[in-house]
Amino acid sequence: MTHDPRAKSKTLLDGPSRAPARAMLHGIGFSEEDLRRPLVGIATCWTETMPCNFNHRELAEHVKRGVRAAGGTPMEFNTISVSDGVSMGSQAMKASLVSREVIADSVELMGHGAGFDAMVAIVGCDKTIPGAALGLIRLNLPSLILYGGSIAPGQFQGVDVTIQDVFEAVGRHSAGHLTDAELSEITQRACPGAGACGGQYTANTMAMAMEFLGLAALGSGSVPATDAGKAQVAEEAGRQVMALLEQGLRPAALVTRASIANAITAVAATGGSTNAVLHFLAIAREAGVPLEIDDFQTISQRTPIIADLKPGGRYTAVDLHRAGGTRLVAARLASAELLTEAPTVTGRGLMEEAASANEAPGQQVVVTREAPLKATGGLVILKGNLAPEGAVVKMAGHERAQHRGPARVFECEEDAFAAVEARSIAPGDVVVIRHEGPRGGPGMREMLGVTAALVGQGLGESVALITDGRFSGATRGLMIGHVAPEAVNRGPIAALRDGDVITIDADRNLLEVELTSDAIAARLSDYTPPPPRFTRGVFAKYAALVSSASEGAITMPNPPKPIQS
Repeated sequence: MTHDPRAKSKTLLDGPSRAPARAMLHGIGFSEEDLRRPLVGIATCWTETMPCNFNHRELAEHVKRGVRAAGGTPMEFNTISVSDGVSMGSQAMKASLVSREVIADSVELMGHGAGFDAMVAIVGCDKTIPGAALGLIRLNLPSLILYGGSIAPGQFQGVDVTIQDVFEAVGRHSAGHLTDAELSEITQRACPGAGACGGQYTANTMAMAMEFLGLAALGSGSVPATDAGKAQVAEEAGRQVMALLEQGLRPAALVTRASIANAITAVAATGGSTNAVLHFLAIAREAGVPLEIDDFQTISQRTPIIADLKPGGRYTAVDLHRAGGTRLVAARLASAELLTEAPTVTGRGLMEEAASANEAPGQQVVVTREAPLKATGGLVILKGNLAPEGAVVKMAGHERAQHRGPARVFECEEDAFAAVEARSIAPGDVVVIRHEGPRGGPGMREMLGVTAALVGQGLGESVALITDGRFSGATRGLMIGHVAPEAVNRGPIAALRDGDVITIDADRNLLEVELTSDAIAARLSDYTPPPPRFTRGVFAKYAALVSSASEGAITMPNPPKPIQS
């Protein structure tokens, strides 16, 4: 061994002068022998406010068992977590993206403050995954990510349902297609236990992406939350982090341009969430890796969709696990020569891991490149006079590629949702929701409440929506988010008025309003941003620091220049 596995902890605990620190830890129950071993932080996102992270305490015990068996001393701590599913459609959703930064900060601070030599981050709901990744990249300790797993699907009227179906049920109910009793029944049945939302929504998208990035063991995340095998996966994570410590393998060696491209390829191939664009731009900037929003278009354009997963497809994350899991997805992409060899936390390369995939006989969840569900990937980057810095749309199912129609402009999500509920949105309209961006929101709320209600009312194929906010991974239809620059930064979306004709053409990567550049400039010169919604506290700090969505909505005061190629 060429390095000291206790390089961090010994400065905190060793020697006569550090006796007070040892005394404090003896008070918790750690022995002298425990404190002579490497300290391994076990970060969990447990909270009693959602099912997504509800199994983290249990998983932490199994991880700790693996750490102890491999010669380390585990110490568990908690980060925060905000439930997107619970907060969606309300002012509480402003806290969601902000929580990514707080999670990253708390992981980083605990790593420094507790003198950990290595770390395992147990993650679940959406922002915990990129938040933990950002924190681990900053610390650059031997570390890995363990996803708590997907929730099992619920059952309603004889079919599998997820939280997406409940959001769409709200629209069906408002349109008179679902009774009060049926709405109550699907509400009670959709989420039957612990685990993150069950389709290829943001949590499952980012969990899979972490495996292709190399920060999580391939196949570990696709094991569902309540599966009997999850305990063994967690214990193995404890052993793996000790092996990483012995090898001195750190995130800086794993998070590279090639591994990020592998992760984006997996997102594109599975019809994953548009939030991955935001999170990987942030991860790349944190790691000093060159990545621009147009790179997502390049990768998606060469990547077929090969996984038939909700919301654009038929199957849930549990079905993917039964079919062969993320290893099977990796094997398909590797055989199509769409991946690049890269190291992973297991000590083996991604290609070697993919070679061990086991495909369930007769499975229909993952298809081949020769017979893809769609010839190109699910992520499409749009630009034009409405989005000079870019915007994002997911084209994973059978969404229309073109739309032209009059703008219906709303200054916040609540106003748009009220219009949908009042049935005042007409076929052909382009719903515009602005002042919901990273700074203007602040917090860049997801718009699933609005988009799902439109789909539930039967308007999903006849209207479009654009916003400087963002979307849930469960959103489907021609819904364009991350419009940048955002309105409060005097982006062109601030110039829109009711009736302006907007053209969307995903085949040409185009998002435009039928106005001249002079007309847009004249309107923007008269634009006055609304006063800040928060003048102190965490939201004010976030609004003061946050970057454009086209840069990942990061809160770095001085983002580093790329240092890797």
